[in-house]
Amino acid sequence: MSLPTISNRDLFFQLDEMLKVGDLCDRDRFSDHDNDVFQAVIETATQIAGDLFAPHNQKGDQNEPTFDGEKVTIIPEVRDALDAFVEAGFMGAQHDYNVGGMQLPATIAMSCNAIFTSANVGTAGYPFLTVGASNVLRAYGNDKQKKTFMEPMIEGRFFGTMCLSEPQAGSSLSDIKTRAIPQDDGTYRLSGNKMWISAGEHELSENIIHLVLAKVPGGPDGVKGISLFVVPKYLVNDDGTLGERNDVSLAGLNHKMGYRGTTNTLLNFGEQDGAVGYLIGEEHKGLFYMFHMMNEARIGVGLGAVSLGYAGYLYSLDYAKNRPQGRHPDGKDPTSKQLMLIEHADIKRLLLAQKAAVEGGLALCLYAARLVDDENTAPDGSTRKEAKLLLDTLTPIVKSWPSEFCLEANKHAIQILGGYGYTRDYPVEQYYRDNRLNPIHEGTHGIQGLDLLGRKVMMNDGAGLKLVASKINQTADQARSSKNLVEFSNLLQGALGKVIEVTQLIGTELQKGNVNTALANATLYLDMFGHVVIAWKWLEQAIVANTALSSPTSDEDKSFYQGKLNACQYFFRYELCRVGPWAHLLKSVDVTTINMSEDEF
Repeated sequence: MSLPTISNRDLFFQLDEMLKVGDLCDRDRFSDHDNDVFQAVIETATQIAGDLFAPHNQKGDQNEPTFDGEKVTIIPEVRDALDAFVEAGFMGAQHDYNVGGMQLPATIAMSCNAIFTSANVGTAGYPFLTVGASNVLRAYGNDKQKKTFMEPMIEGRFFGTMCLSEPQAGSSLSDIKTRAIPQDDGTYRLSGNKMWISAGEHELSENIIHLVLAKVPGGPDGVKGISLFVVPKYLVNDDGTLGERNDVSLAGLNHKMGYRGTTNTLLNFGEQDGAVGYLIGEEHKGLFYMFHMMNEARIGVGLGAVSLGYAGYLYSLDYAKNRPQGRHPDGKDPTSKQLMLIEHADIKRLLLAQKAAVEGGLALCLYAARLVDDENTAPDGSTRKEAKLLLDTLTPIVKSWPSEFCLEANKHAIQILGGYGYTRDYPVEQYYRDNRLNPIHEGTHGIQGLDLLGRKVMMNDGAGLKLVASKINQTADQARSSKNLVEFSNLLQGALGKVIEVTQLIGTELQKGNVNTALANATLYLDMFGHVVIAWKWLEQAIVANTALSSPTSDEDKSFYQGKLNACQYFFRYELCRVGPWAHLLKSVDVTTINMSEDEF
């Protein structure tokens, strides 16, 4: 079974042929599993997503949650879908057996996430936030916090959120004002306001567990003074039963362009005596702990963007195959039979652009998920260390490249449908609106660029960039053994050389103290480096496709692998060529944006 919103054929290609996910079963943590188990898990996700998530995707968009001053109302289909999600065990997919989890690799769990997101991102948001919060508690919570809060989250009785931003401080977390006052009993009392809190209020679970960033008086200024707290909607008694309502209230719902099925809230903490909170780990280390959740969330954002881009691609592909429209430019007879849209060269260009973005993005995001598994479970320390460095370096690209260019794919899907694509009668306009959030949340595209250029490629004397470059060069060298891939091998290494040259030049500017000018065009740097990374992932896919085509195969498989080679060719000839102009501008250390004064706009 496969959904019309994502290709399980491509998903299994990535898992089995690219990432060799079955090899993970040789590790102790996953030794109870095999490829049959992984396939069954993905098929279960596909079944639930198709039966219970996809059918109310449009309804959830058209009937967004409402707040009557006392409670939030959500269409009932959401609860039915989440009950099935929980019943199947997906809330604890990566958790240990002894707390009710399935102990699955991140690579498999995130593949399932892609399936659910493609079917209905609004409903999928509730459990995915819960999974992220429970992962933080697994990593940094004490035994009591795990028993009281994490285990009910795995059971699906409690849901979770992450509360970072505030009305006056979005991405600038050093400016948050929420305060946490220590109490004699070891708890804290929190007061402040949190904005843009997804899933911050609903009636879908017994309790909502907020992970809240706040500052304890007397701590260091800026981000070094941030601590992390568990703040439940309802207090939990020692026996696990629910106590009184905590001092957390919903001030209102935000009305969004897309992603409407997930409540987005403004929460007030401590309007009365202060919201009771429990410190996670140590004071002033909250941002470090939260980044555990945020880094996984950033992979999830990139994968979510891929999933929505994939949904638009497959819908527009089907539409193009079945919609008659016009004739070839040399067709002069108006009485001749019309062509299907897909027979026009420009429609094929739009479809290839989508295919290149979503299948390249899927390869990158699942590669990142595999790095998570390697970092956590590889049998030797050197592999773990290498995986961590690769993941640290690539995470800004994993989050942001799909968020930009799979959104662009959604734009192309609308274009293929023409006027119909611009109406609510067809789903592609909703996919675009839903996907438009991804360049914003978990750190905007610009912030990811600053992180990549200002920190990740410069840290440890460029160790991360050097490691990524070595991996890319290995793939390029391997590709040279295939005559049809030599062109792409050369183009990839040439583009990589431009990235390295730009990075060295900007590194020199940073050493001179010219930080603002050096980082002024960090977003373009991310786009440039991201294109090189996606080209790398496409060349890897082409190598595997070449090997598959060298052996007898079915007509269906032949078309699949040949499609991979054609999409690789498209990306190298139509997209990778953008690296040159980006590199030229970056090397000039252009200051146009800095020099434009506010009164000149």
